Amino acid sequence: MNLPKIKPDNPNFSSGPCAKRPNWSINNLKNSLLGRSHRAVECKNKLKEVINLSKSILNLPDDYLVGIMPASDTGALEAALWCLLGNRGIDILAWENFGKDWVLDVVDELKITDKNVYLASYGELPDLTKPDFSRDVIFTWNGTTSGTKVPNGDWIPHNREGLSICDATSAVFAMNIDYKKCDVITWSWQKVLGGEAAHGMIALSPRAVERLENHQPSWPIPKVFRMASKKKFISGIFEGSTINTPSMLCVEDALDALNWANNLGGLNALIDRSNESFRFIDDWIKATNWVEFLAKDPATRSNTSITFKINENWFLKKDEKKQREIIKEIITLLIKEKVAYDINGYPKAPPSFRIWGGGTVEPQNVKKLLPWIDWAYNEVKSNHA
Repeated sequence: MNLPKIKPDNPNFSSGPCAKRPNWSINNLKNSLLGRSHRAVECKNKLKEVINLSKSILNLPDDYLVGIMPASDTGALEAALWCLLGNRGIDILAWENFGKDWVLDVVDELKITDKNVYLASYGELPDLTKPDFSRDVIFTWNGTTSGTKVPNGDWIPHNREGLSICDATSAVFAMNIDYKKCDVITWSWQKVLGGEAAHGMIALSPRAVERLENHQPSWPIPKVFRMASKKKFISGIFEGSTINTPSMLCVEDALDALNWANNLGGLNALIDRSNESFRFIDDWIKATNWVEFLAKDPATRSNTSITFKINENWFLKKDEKKQREIIKEIITLLIKEKVAYDINGYPKAPPSFRIWGGGTVEPQNVKKLLPWIDWAYNEVKSNHA
């Protein structure tokens, strides 16, 4: 197979941290308030602007509160678990690595005994009819490491008694989420908007705030997770007074990405870009006999962490270690040609490829990449003939 002639303009397809927005430049951050206290009025105003723009672009309900949290999406989600759980039973759904981390938090760290855990393999979903919403329910909207998402929020009742706690870090700004079905939504700057690491976001419904004001967990809560003190809600977190010190350089970068998204056309424009990238890969897989999606059900295939695997017999006869070696060879060729960085599947997932298709990735770059994957595959296959 001949070497393709056209390369992607940007070879960054990592699923986190994700590609910067098109035409990003370090000069965009020249107005960063470096060397200033994050408690200064000007800095708090910028933090509050991140909150307001995020809520506006996502079209979150007016009565939901949005705050900036330490430690990325992980910190935001764990803050919710530490602060909110413990007054009723818990059902947890997990079908990929990060969902399983939340299981470990509940089982091994918080040691909650009244729990049900519903697991599924990579590429599949648990039975969404199983969770009991008289209890608290924890789930990921999109499985970042499996390329598998929930198809919608229809399985979550409006009249639930428990809280619906959703890790949405690789879904927000790229998928239509029924936020009224979620009492807690968490995400990070480094995923779909291509921001810098270590800053998380959390959105709380009025029911979640009510829980904070009326429930005191039996376990100690670390300061970086603490959203209430002795049942008193710490409202400043949701007004720009962060729990710990944020990077004002990262704040400026988040504002740059949010303003870009706003000028692009907001949420619908971002979703359209992501879906276009997915369609290019979907069409390619349909026309390519050696590859298939990891997610079997088309309704559950992620349009952000787009994950697929080799399906030809010559490959499948090898053991898993050999499969990973072959994929590594393919990816090494792509890196050498500077056409794709970081498209290997998650280490704990089955041997696979994963291409990020969030809104900061130009869909045409995804289209330009696909012939290169075909080329690299055929090069490696010929070497193993």
